[in-house]
Amino acid sequence: MATITISVDDELKQKMGLFPEMNWSAVARKAIAERIKLLEELNKKLSKSTLTEKETIELGRKVKHELSKRFLKS
Repeated sequence: MATITISVDDELKQKMGLFPEMNWSAVARKAIAERIKLLEELNKKLSKSTLTEKETIELGRKVKHELSKRFLKS
């Protein structure tokens, strides 16, 4: 098994220390595995897309605009 090192800020490290029973390496492994699974699923879906980069940027702008309108009404 390979070893990686991650850095966390002092506040997060202090909070982690409040739960010494936790296996933080296992938590990190699970989070990384879940993120990789999500990215693989997205890549699979995107590989079938016929949208151009320009079209996806425009679509993203429209979504962002509509979401901002929705949240500003709240």
